[in-house]
Amino acid sequence: MTSTTTGPPTGPATAPAPGAAPAGTRIAREADDGVVATVRRGLALSPLMRRGLTGTLVLGVVATAGRVVVPLVASRAVDEGIGGPGGPDPSAVLTVALLGAGVVLLTAVLSYAVNRRLFTATEAGLAELRTTAFRRVHDLSALTQGSEQRGALVSRVTSDVDTISTFLQFGGLLLVLSLGQLVVVTIIIGVISWQLLLVVVACLLPAVLLGRALQPRLSRAFAEVRARVGRVLGGISETVVGADTIRAYGAERRTQGRVDTAVEDQRQAQVRAQTLVATSFSAGVLAAGLVVAAVVVVGAWLGVSGGLTLGQLTAVLLLVQLLTGPVQQLTEVLNELQNAVAGWRRVLALLDTPVDLADPGPAGRDLPPGPLDVRVEGLGYAYPGGPPALSDVDLDLPAGTRVAVVGRTGSGKTTLARLLVRLQDPSAGRVLVGGEDLREVRSASLRGRVAMVPQEGFLFDGTVAENVALGREGAGRAAVEEAVADLGLRPWAAGLADGLDTRVGQRGEALSAGERQLVALARARLADPDLLVLDEATSAVDPALDVAIGAALERLMAGRTSVTVAHRLSTAERADLVVVVADGRVAQTGRHAELVDAPGPYAGLHRAWASQLDPAAASPGAAGGTAGTAAPVGGSGA
Repeated sequence: MTSTTTGPPTGPATAPAPGAAPAGTRIAREADDGVVATVRRGLALSPLMRRGLTGTLVLGVVATAGRVVVPLVASRAVDEGIGGPGGPDPSAVLTVALLGAGVVLLTAVLSYAVNRRLFTATEAGLAELRTTAFRRVHDLSALTQGSEQRGALVSRVTSDVDTISTFLQFGGLLLVLSLGQLVVVTIIIGVISWQLLLVVVACLLPAVLLGRALQPRLSRAFAEVRARVGRVLGGISETVVGADTIRAYGAERRTQGRVDTAVEDQRQAQVRAQTLVATSFSAGVLAAGLVVAAVVVVGAWLGVSGGLTLGQLTAVLLLVQLLTGPVQQLTEVLNELQNAVAGWRRVLALLDTPVDLADPGPAGRDLPPGPLDVRVEGLGYAYPGGPPALSDVDLDLPAGTRVAVVGRTGSGKTTLARLLVRLQDPSAGRVLVGGEDLREVRSASLRGRVAMVPQEGFLFDGTVAENVALGREGAGRAAVEEAVADLGLRPWAAGLADGLDTRVGQRGEALSAGERQLVALARARLADPDLLVLDEATSAVDPALDVAIGAALERLMAGRTSVTVAHRLSTAERADLVVVVADGRVAQTGRHAELVDAPGPYAGLHRAWASQLDPAAASPGAAGGTAGTAAPVGGSGA
């Protein structure tokens, strides 16, 4: 499961050439860059994170140098203030102590400044990264988003970025400064006693080599942990959303089993990773204990032989603490680095996923003003891994025409509707709206002039008014009320608990399916598009409201081009043009009166629909002009 990088993730996406096949629709599990390349790319994506980084490093180096001064001050206090030739010298000890205290105070102030600057920069940079990743999610088509569980997709923007935050704020700078501290301390120990330096290196080298050997395994282990976290989040979110279905079918135990399995898989992956961490850390602790013991023994022997003073031995012991501390910290920091790199790779894989519905941006065109005509030329579409859903579709829909698209379930009706509003791009051919290829139209112009009402309107947690207002940016309360009134929905809205201020709940679950669809229709009315595409948006409306909604839709469609995916043929009877889709091709076009008695699939569809209303109407032509509440003839399949 790989993705192809089409350019810098932060750059503008390039629209596919007309007639080109859609881009890859799978999001890779993770990018395949090495550790250094991953960090470099990650930092490049967050300029705010790098701002002031040089100054922060300088302050960090000075603060680290302050720690090294303390052992040297202690050495001087012991050798000159306590064990000097003239005996103990309290004034010398006090002077040295005050000097050391000043250095410690300065170090504390600098450390505070370093941490403050670091947290400020990293939070700004990570917010920038989250925003970039979130934007990329919305730039991807629904088909691409559907290649991964929603919870797992969300984890790339949330928990995976959190791992980066943890590393950068608590480990990134520490990694750099610890390496610098190791170099400085090693040089000072070598200057004081090369023999003790050899002892220190001999004790620490095995732990360093072991840690290096474990790094590839840690990288793989933490990559698996991040993947398992995504699966757990995906499984849990899916279970929460589908709670009613789970209860309705008594599937609680089976669902719980799937979630338990995902949680257990994550636990095992986490245990494997932490076992490697514990091994590396324990080796560091053991090496730290050995180096202190060895320095004491060898230092005492050198002191007895006259090769080392007591002050120098004291300094070396204190410096060893500054050496072993970073070695142990480096072990932990490198483990955090592997976890962060695993998260970074998952975010980069998201950003590397080609945008198959690219906005041409400033280079794009705007749709012409007024009602929009639609022309479809040689249109073809195939879902990944499947047979063609549409093939060689040619249509000419004049501006202001009311079009009904009919066909059996799976014939390609909904796919055609989604291509007309550019929720997907064709594999072959093109869709022209107002004479412009949709792939060359700026997204702002397209979304401002073209709207689709799906069969199941999605609502956000908020009030009815807030959900209707989504139809047009900046729409106020008066515009919302006007849209509701234009559709004849004022009595329905007044009957809600709090009128238009009634909260709809998450995904609109506080409303019935029909009420959710009414809100979606009012939203479309407020948007006031010039091309309106409806996936039989009234199919879920209560029969008592059907007549009123039908009249409202007549007013809504007046003066604009409308395309309705019709599951009830009463819609086709009222249309200016009927398009019959069969097996992914346009089988017939014409008015209802022309098609109902003509040879072809429409007559059969109409007879089947009419027979559900009145068995006597099943004979050819008998049901022409039937109106009223109708039963569906096809679902919302492709």
